[in-house]
Amino acid sequence: MKTLIFGGGCFWCTEAIFKYVSGVEDVVPGYIGGTTQNPTYEEVCTGKTGHAEAVKISYDETKTTLSELLKIFFKTHDPTTRNRQGNDTGTQYRSVIFYDDENQLNFLEDYIETLDSSDTFNSKIVTTLEKKTEFFIAEEYHHNYFEKNPFNGYCNVVVRPKVEKFRKEYKA
Repeated sequence: MKTLIFGGGCFWCTEAIFKYVSGVEDVVPGYIGGTTQNPTYEEVCTGKTGHAEAVKISYDETKTTLSELLKIFFKTHDPTTRNRQGNDTGTQYRSVIFYDDENQLNFLEDYIETLDSSDTFNSKIVTTLEKKTEFFIAEEYHHNYFEKNPFNGYCNVVVRPKVEKFRKEYKA
């Protein structure tokens, strides 16, 4: 089992999408990349801890690949806006990938360079690549948030359209 940590804005959206990816065994929302030990959601939301809302993805590399997960990541959020996803603004919503080692960093840099060269996006990718630090698991009520709160206003306006778009594009 391999793990990967993505920050693509609100972790409710990112978790809801990756739970449906074949080969993904587990998706855990949490906080990473900041300075506060054991941060709370309220602290992270201030933008003062330096943490990103992120998801830790455990996947079976015999069923899906890092490249496929990256393709989904870049297609399901806007990697061209710094510290913002829609109305969610602040460093806690940054587009970020946390890497394990130099080999993975080089792979990610090459992947992003290839995407930028392909003109897939109208602007350059601003997704940051940061060395993995301690991942703090989010409070329990954030886990499976979309599934538990399907009628929540944010879920209906923001999460649901992203999940539906993902399901349409990745039926298989």
